[in-house]
Amino acid sequence: MKISTIIPVILCGGSGSRLWPLSRESYPKQFLSLKKEDKYSLLQNTIKRISTLKNLKTPILVCNEEHRFIVAEQMRELNIQDFIILLEPFGRNTAPAIILAALKSLEIEDDPTLLVLSSDHEIKKNNQFLTVINMGLRFAEMNKLVTFGVVPSSPETGYGYIKATKHFGKNIEGFEIESFIEKPDKETAQKLIKDNRYTWNSGIFMFKSVEIIKEIKKFSPEILLCCQNAINKSILDLDFQRLDKASFEKCDDVSIDIAVMEKTSKGIVIPLDAGWSDVGSWDVIWENSKKDTNGNHIEGKVLLENTKNSYLRSEDRLVVGIDLNDLIIIETRDSILISNKKSSQKIKNIVNQLKKNKIPEGKTHSKVYRPWGNYLSVVEDSKWQVKLIQVKPGEKLSLQMHHHRSEHWIIVSGTAKVELDDKELVLYENQSIYIPLGSKHRLSNPGKINLKLIEVQSGSYVGEDDIVRFEDIYGRLK
Repeated sequence: MKISTIIPVILCGGSGSRLWPLSRESYPKQFLSLKKEDKYSLLQNTIKRISTLKNLKTPILVCNEEHRFIVAEQMRELNIQDFIILLEPFGRNTAPAIILAALKSLEIEDDPTLLVLSSDHEIKKNNQFLTVINMGLRFAEMNKLVTFGVVPSSPETGYGYIKATKHFGKNIEGFEIESFIEKPDKETAQKLIKDNRYTWNSGIFMFKSVEIIKEIKKFSPEILLCCQNAINKSILDLDFQRLDKASFEKCDDVSIDIAVMEKTSKGIVIPLDAGWSDVGSWDVIWENSKKDTNGNHIEGKVLLENTKNSYLRSEDRLVVGIDLNDLIIIETRDSILISNKKSSQKIKNIVNQLKKNKIPEGKTHSKVYRPWGNYLSVVEDSKWQVKLIQVKPGEKLSLQMHHHRSEHWIIVSGTAKVELDDKELVLYENQSIYIPLGSKHRLSNPGKINLKLIEVQSGSYVGEDDIVRFEDIYGRLK
């Protein structure tokens, strides 16, 4: 039997709100490294995890508009130049995302096998994971729709469960799916894990493109039609394929489980026992982290006395803990979280409150990433603001102007090329320039090291939406 091409489909949506304040809507957990010993993000580790699979082809990544440059940059950091990024105008759950990727994959191969992965999972036993994936490939080649059920280690109420038609033995094997169970209560979960027909629903899938399209056409034809229209009317923009908003808006907001897997007769579940975690909350992070003799995991500048079984992380300032137990403490430049470990699931509720009250710390970091680099808000008031701006070598900001503010740039390190109205000049360390209100200007880095500068803004309004763009190499003219 000829083994078909495998196309990874990486779902990059989700805001990771239960890992606030480190994970936020503007830069969620899938793009972060959550362990100090790991230099790669969860997304990058997802790609690296499958890199040794045979017949692997161009990955298809599905993400939203706001994160597009982050995804592209993280792929390039892995020296991956050949990838496809589908841009969803807004989230519509996993069924539309997967069907869009399946339709796109048929432009690459006649009928490839799709390996659908979430971008924010952790797998500790990679060899075991690949063994199970290769088992799934055999079923996919038989036109089965494969899902991978995690062998449960505790009665979790935060995951859905899958019931197989038979009891799993010691060997890796796949059985037909009898039913899906929504997130159970504690008492039900305790009963389920005593029966080894039940596994956690991991959200990892494998199937042939043509087969999943056939099944979606059978059970949810309206989703297929919306996705076909969204692809056919899409626009290519640099590294990205922008889906048609009007067509995509008509898609049902539904998971692939509900749209297909709970209805199909072709579903197969294979047990996965490879140290899987969805890294969904701070208590899970603590459980999976290295701890000292007191059961504490420490990151950053932290000093403790008589503290046990806690997770403490400092991103910026010194954190001191005395006589503490079972706490989560996360410090960032603009926020501090203190929570009982058992209450970490409730953090999502706090984030919803922050957004409802339009408190910016609920959505954005003080450090904001852009395709050309990043900026850090150091201090601000209603009519002035100070930023530390970092521009990567060879990159440039848009040619722009502001209606309500002027700017003063002081070069800290590197070389800056400045376009100001009809003038062009180069500035070096300790040099500065004033950008008057209403002037057309652009900043770029012609050097080989990062350009760092202090920007002082002042005016009647210093919001980020006071930008009129005339030219932009990243296509951001809106």
